[in-house]
Amino acid sequence: DGDILKVNTRNQTELLMKNTTFATFKASKFAVSPDLNFVLLAYDIKQVYQHSFLASYLIYNLYTREVKELNPPEVSDSVLQFASWGGHGQQMIYIFENNIYFQSDVQSSSWRLTSSGQEGIIFNGIADWLYEEEILHTHVAHWWSADGSRLAYLTINDSLVPNMLLPRFTGMLYPRGKEYPYPKMAQINPTVRLYVVTLDGTSQTTELRPPDSFEKSEYYITMVKWVGPESLSVRWVNRAQNMSILSLCSVVTGICTSKKVMTSEKWLDRQNEEPLYSRDHMTFFITVPLKHSDSGTFSHITMISNRGNIRHLTSGSWEVSQLLAYDESINSVYFLSTEESLLFNKCLSCSLFRSKCSFYDSTFSPDLQHVVLHCKGNISSQPFEQYHQTLERSSMLRQFCILVTSMFLNIKKSLIVTVFIKRVFSSGSNSDSALGGQAVSDRFSLGWDTVLVSLHSVIVARLDGRGSGFQGQRILHEVHQRLGTVDVKDQLAALQYLLQLPYVDHNRIGVYGKAYGGFVSSLLLLSHSSMFRCGIAVAPITNWKLYGSAQSEKYFGYPGKEDHKYQISTLLHNIAQSPLNFLIIHNTADGESKHITEEAALRASEGGL
Repeated sequence: DGDILKVNTRNQTELLMKNTTFATFKASKFAVSPDLNFVLLAYDIKQVYQHSFLASYLIYNLYTREVKELNPPEVSDSVLQFASWGGHGQQMIYIFENNIYFQSDVQSSSWRLTSSGQEGIIFNGIADWLYEEEILHTHVAHWWSADGSRLAYLTINDSLVPNMLLPRFTGMLYPRGKEYPYPKMAQINPTVRLYVVTLDGTSQTTELRPPDSFEKSEYYITMVKWVGPESLSVRWVNRAQNMSILSLCSVVTGICTSKKVMTSEKWLDRQNEEPLYSRDHMTFFITVPLKHSDSGTFSHITMISNRGNIRHLTSGSWEVSQLLAYDESINSVYFLSTEESLLFNKCLSCSLFRSKCSFYDSTFSPDLQHVVLHCKGNISSQPFEQYHQTLERSSMLRQFCILVTSMFLNIKKSLIVTVFIKRVFSSGSNSDSALGGQAVSDRFSLGWDTVLVSLHSVIVARLDGRGSGFQGQRILHEVHQRLGTVDVKDQLAALQYLLQLPYVDHNRIGVYGKAYGGFVSSLLLLSHSSMFRCGIAVAPITNWKLYGSAQSEKYFGYPGKEDHKYQISTLLHNIAQSPLNFLIIHNTADGESKHITEEAALRASEGGL
């Protein structure tokens, strides 16, 4: 009902805050302090990008009901870019004007940990557009140590990055423009540095330097994880994204030691993955591509020791999709998998709520004695998060899995087929999965396609063809330097199968796609228009040279060497080969929709932004 409750593993609940408090303060986001005495309430929220937002904050005392505004010492009624509790007591940080502020508790005064922040130029502890959207997939660019004594954070410098001008139609006579750093292929990327600051009052700061091979080259930092109170695990990825170095860094000396180097002839995926470390840091677990006979290469768990010993713990023509936890006391690794029947493994979730759920996320208790299974539902059942499972303890070496399944929708009697190509680069969700993601799954979702299926006798087909994830590297890498070719063929092959079904109306076939899906939808309409009666391409990527550097260079390589590859995969090239009239409508907010020429429209769309 909107109340905040505390619940234990015996399903006993305690009310912390009534739902009426949200209405009183017009708050829509909240966070409870680790000591359960205070709630941080965010109000007047204004979205910035996909994850980031601006807001004002209140600190609400759960026992006295006193309220205090959260502001920097020098400002009142401030709008903050971020605010959150730490891991202990009432410690918190917030970010104002791209600088980090720290408070040890609610009553103490805050002090500024950084001073280099500049709006739209230098970001401390939060991500710029590129890192939020394409690299970290979150606006949070800082990490607390487990004991709360230190804070690691990124400083992202966009001072040389070209700006993108985004018109904003605000109801006034003339639109206003918003500029933000947006690097395109071969343009200057932001530089990034990793720092650790102590929170004992001295604000002593140490910079963690990249491995020697990356010292003088461009790189991304894609993963940061604390490993004990004085060590950080960091993954550095070169700009081409075909080489990465997993390192273990000392926060005392700032020296990072290489632990695992990975390379690829095409590109490396899953570079946000956090490794699992033993308590002495001498052993760690990651997923690496492992060849399985003639079926191709699949991501599996590998154990690596400081002595260089390597042991593959899983294998087969299936994928380990996520590492969850390592219980050193019983030598057990917990992970998510795409396979149910795992030899020498035990599946924790396979027999739970089988009729209601086959798609889970999970959260482990700190001592790994319990796990909360966040059921994401299945095709016909809604999500729930009420199950608490006590893990079986064993002295035997076992790995456990929490199952993730993939399947096609069960197609019943319908008339119309709409092929949904829902691929959005920046999204981590399964309903709008990225290239390398998964669009077809048992995960419960509600959207416009649900309305079409349930009310309008429409068949909606979601397709995971070449370029999608969790089916091995062969399928994933098939689209390298040829987006819009084999992936389009797979969509057509699936459609040809559907057209053989007697209850499908051949005269009522449509296609829909967004971003990359819009690009594929456009190609389908241009090259196979006889099969489709209508199509929608939302914000299609029209020219990969105009797209963000992190994505275009990942899939096509650095321009100059591979310029012809970019040219083949532009909509302009495909329009020139098509006899069709291709109409693009741009809403200019001047009272009517302007029909403009193909080339002008495509260039104006700036790569589908």
